[in-house]
Amino acid sequence: MTQSVAQKQGSAAIPEAEHRIEPTSQSKLDEALAILEDHKNEWVALDIDERIGLLEHVRERAVDVAERWVAASVEAKGMTFGGAEEGEEWLVGPSPVVKNITLLIASLRDIQERGVPQLPTAAFARPDGQVVAPVFPADGFDGLLFQGFTAEVWMQPGVRLEELSENQASFYRQKSAKGKLALVLGAGNVSSIGPMDTLYKLFVEGQVVLLKMNPVNEYLGPLIDEMFEPLRARGFFRIVYGGAAEGEYLCLHRLVEEIHVTGSDKTHDAIVFGVGEEGARRKAADDARNPKRLTCELGNVSPVIIVPGPWSQKDLDFHGVNLASTVVNNAGFNCTATRVIVQHEQWDQREALLDSTRRAFKKAADRKPYYPGAQERQAMFVDHHPDAELIGAKSEGRVPWTLIPHLDPRHADDICFNTESWCGQTSEVALPASSIVEYIDTAVAFCNERVWGTLACSIIVHPKSLKDPAVAEAVERAIANLRYGAIAVNLWSGLVFGLATPTWGAFPGHERKDIRSGRGVVHNTFMFDRPQKSVLRGPFRVFPRPAWFVDNDRALAVGPKLTYFNADPSLARLPGLIWASMFG
Repeated sequence: MTQSVAQKQGSAAIPEAEHRIEPTSQSKLDEALAILEDHKNEWVALDIDERIGLLEHVRERAVDVAERWVAASVEAKGMTFGGAEEGEEWLVGPSPVVKNITLLIASLRDIQERGVPQLPTAAFARPDGQVVAPVFPADGFDGLLFQGFTAEVWMQPGVRLEELSENQASFYRQKSAKGKLALVLGAGNVSSIGPMDTLYKLFVEGQVVLLKMNPVNEYLGPLIDEMFEPLRARGFFRIVYGGAAEGEYLCLHRLVEEIHVTGSDKTHDAIVFGVGEEGARRKAADDARNPKRLTCELGNVSPVIIVPGPWSQKDLDFHGVNLASTVVNNAGFNCTATRVIVQHEQWDQREALLDSTRRAFKKAADRKPYYPGAQERQAMFVDHHPDAELIGAKSEGRVPWTLIPHLDPRHADDICFNTESWCGQTSEVALPASSIVEYIDTAVAFCNERVWGTLACSIIVHPKSLKDPAVAEAVERAIANLRYGAIAVNLWSGLVFGLATPTWGAFPGHERKDIRSGRGVVHNTFMFDRPQKSVLRGPFRVFPRPAWFVDNDRALAVGPKLTYFNADPSLARLPGLIWASMFG
């Protein structure tokens, strides 16, 4: 595969945030690492009953800190208490973490009883032999709460159906595993990332963890430390603070054996090759100064492919809000925010969908651009596209929602295709094609070759369109051919992150000198060793109205109830959660 101009780019530069907690001194960093080093072999030898017990205690503490966790996030991000924004923080913070813990407990019990985590339904092989494992709904409660949603993990070629269980939970199959110490460099945008990355390294890969908080959200560190106290008390977990200097020290530390980072490709390159002229020279020569195993999730210019069809005005309005919500959520500081809306040039409702998206942006409340450099990054995109549409606040300290429509697909070096903006910005491009089938194939090639990153994308297709066998076949071909780690059909790809049973990470195969969206996966509670991608499918129009929609005033009623349900799934809790999702 030839590398396009787009694939040589990446994320925009992000300056370091001011510290709210004093950086951990080198002596304290050394002390934390020494404690983990002393206990890493004890962690490996720990039996499953003890692991389950520790997870249960961590889950209890996650519930205990949940309200304070959300309150701290809302205040720090300049969000509004008592409404959808506070509800959003429940849905991206404590709720997925608690769900992740509950799923890991279930998998550990399966390992204890049957050797490997048990799938909800049988895996199967596609006609080409690729193995597919259903992972959602994981149980009957999932089926009731997410009606019409399904998710699968597709394995890498070479994994055989009859050997799938041999490609699960490798850490737990090892007879004499040696302990390892992992450094997790936490993300600053979504509060669940650091804890979930930590859970993966501990309970799927079997490594003790030093978590360094990102300066942007380090205010949550004491609460995360409180949540993980059962593991900290045993010497299996430590949390530290600091910026680039502390990260550099830790990455090169002799006791750190593996590294996981959620950040940008620039961060990856700085860790592996260094910075400045020397770093550039090393990268060009693929001469790593830090050869440690490094897994990473490094962002994406996330595309959404719109398949033409007989959309009603209600359909257009629903998906206008859907698209806008993926940008408004977390003020646009998500790697799954829609950055490129891909449309068919000949579709007669192309402009109508854009109009619906504009209306949704106009109704959305302004958000504080809490991530450093957001105004400068948005201005950079507007400088490249002076005709950009600025919607909402334009005052000092605010970044308006920014829509850049009608891009020219022939301009491979367009900033909208090759740079992740990391702010409330999106764009639209239309591709010419003589038929819908040709358009779908063209859109897949465009996303694979022209749009930077391989983390996540979506396809939106009307059910009536799928009644045409040729279109249905083209959509399935698209899912198979898209080189992304997460593909969502009719849904926001960010949901793949939140469900925890699917894998979360870039499409495999990136070389370290061209890392793009990263390497390795997290979440993955069925513990697959060789996954390729996760595929999530859902209804064309979800009912009740999705809690993550920017215009859903029931999000605050849903968020806490879903969190507590995830901690203790039961029939007794179910009616209240369903009532909240429908009526608030």
